[in-house]
Amino acid sequence: MRGSRMGLALAGATLVVLAALLPTRAEAQFGIRGGPLGVARFAVGHVIGMSRLRHARMAVRGGRYRSAALRSQDPRGAERWQPPNPYILRAALTAQAALSGWHGGRSPQGWWRHPDGSYGWVGPVFWPYAHDDLTTAVILGDTTSLSLYGYGDIYAAIFAPYAAAELAAYASPQVRRGRKVPTLEGVCDASDTGGFPVDRIAAAVQPNEVQRAALDELATAWLSARDTIRAACPTQAPVNASDRLGLMQTRLEAMIKATDALAPPLAKFQDLLDDGQKAKLEALANERRAALAASQRKNEQKNAQKDAPAASCDVDNDPRYDVQAQRQYEQLVQQQWPAADIAATLKLDDTGRARLDVLQDTTLRTLETLSPCAVRETAATPQARLAEVKGRLETMLQAVKGVADALDDFEADLSDEQKAAFEAIGPNRGV
Repeated sequence: MRGSRMGLALAGATLVVLAALLPTRAEAQFGIRGGPLGVARFAVGHVIGMSRLRHARMAVRGGRYRSAALRSQDPRGAERWQPPNPYILRAALTAQAALSGWHGGRSPQGWWRHPDGSYGWVGPVFWPYAHDDLTTAVILGDTTSLSLYGYGDIYAAIFAPYAAAELAAYASPQVRRGRKVPTLEGVCDASDTGGFPVDRIAAAVQPNEVQRAALDELATAWLSARDTIRAACPTQAPVNASDRLGLMQTRLEAMIKATDALAPPLAKFQDLLDDGQKAKLEALANERRAALAASQRKNEQKNAQKDAPAASCDVDNDPRYDVQAQRQYEQLVQQQWPAADIAATLKLDDTGRARLDVLQDTTLRTLETLSPCAVRETAATPQARLAEVKGRLETMLQAVKGVADALDDFEADLSDEQKAAFEAIGPNRGV
C-alpha cells in the first residue's frame, strides 16, 4: 500500500512540474475585468493568493520545487523536508489536466478556473478532487477548496469551455493518442491524491485496541466513499448544457451519499476517544488552520502595501468590505452573460427572451447562495464539520437543480437548430 501511494505521489509530482511550466498571466480571458469568476475572486482573494502559484512556477523553473516535491515523498527525509504546498499541488494537477484538452493545450489558462488556479471542470469531469476535498474539510477543518465551487462552475456547465472534439479527446483513446490528454478514468482515479490520513490520526491519538478497530472501520468507510464518488464519474462526455448540469447533480448526489455513509463510523470512532485524544485529533485541524491564517495575514500585508484593501466576508464588523465594489463586480459578471448574442443568434421571440431572462436570473442568484462567504468558520469536531459539508453540498445541489429546471423551460420550444446554436455559443466564447 505504501509503495502504491508513493508511486502515485511521484506521478503527481511529475504532473506538477509539467503544469507549472505553463506560462501565466495576471488575468484570465474573462478575468477580474468581469469574468464569471470575478465575484469569487473578490470574495476569497484574502484567503488564497495567486502569488503562491506564480512563486511555485518560478521555483520549478529553478529546479527547487521539483527536488522538494520528490524528496518530500521519501519517508526517511520527512523531518528534513517540508511537503509541497497542497494548494499549489492541486492547482498544478488540475491545470495540466484541464488545459491539455483545451485549444490543444496551447492556452496558458482558462477562463473557468478557480481563484486558486485549479479547475472545477476538467474536460467532462466535474469536481475532480471531490474525495480529497471531503477529507480535507472534515478531518483537517479546511473548507477552502470546497468553498470555491459555485456560480462559476454552473456558468461553465451552461457555456461549455470545451468544443465537442475537445471533450472527445478525454473520452476516446483514439482521439487522445499523441495529445497527452488524460482519460476520464485517469482523471477520476487520480482524484484521491492524499487518501485518508489514518496513520496521522493514529500517531496523534495513540488509539487502544478497540479504538484502533474503529479507526480501521472508518478508514474502510472512507475508501468506500471514494468508490461511491468515483462511480459517479461520467463514462462519456456530456454533449450539451442539460447533460452537464445533470452530471453536476449526479456528482453532488454521490458526495452527499458519501457523507451519509461516513457519519456512523466517524461518530463511533470519535465517541470512543477521551477528551485528551479528541484534543489531539483536533490539533491536526488546528495546524491546518494556523497555516491558512498565516497565509491570509501575508496576503493582507501585501494588499496593504499596495493600498488595495482585501475583501472580507464579515460585512458588519470589517470596514474593508466594500459592498458597492461587490455590486460592481456582480454587474460586470452579469454583463458577461451573452444574452444579446443568444437572442440574436437563436432569433428568440418575446416568450423565448423572457425564458432566457429567467435562466439568467436563476443562475445569477447562485452568486449569493453559493458565495465563498457562505462557508463560515468551521466547526470544532469532525462530526460537526461533516454535517456542515453535507449542508453546503445540499445547497449546491438545489441551486444546480433550479438552474437545470430554468434551462429546460428555456429550451422547451427551441428547435434542434436553435439548441445547437445555443450550445455553440459556449466554446466560441472561450476563444
